[in-house]
Amino acid sequence: MADLKYHIVQTLVVFPADGEFHKELNLIEWGDHKAKYDLRGWNSDRTEMTKGVTLSKEEMQILKEKIGGIEL
Repeated sequence: MADLKYHIVQTLVVFPADGEFHKELNLIEWGDHKAKYDLRGWNSDRTEMTKGVTLSKEEMQILKEKIGGIEL
């Protein structure tokens, strides 16, 4: 498998660590594609990552609207 190419354009949120990995919400360019919002776990030096979720700007806008109505 070829190396996965990505560029973290902007880090938006860093969540507290849960063991070896911590979760981050970033804006990431994957390969030659337009940047997307990305939520996944990273180790402390960002050399390893867990499976995550990527969202387009439109999907992130929907999530932002919906999450405001969730009672915690």
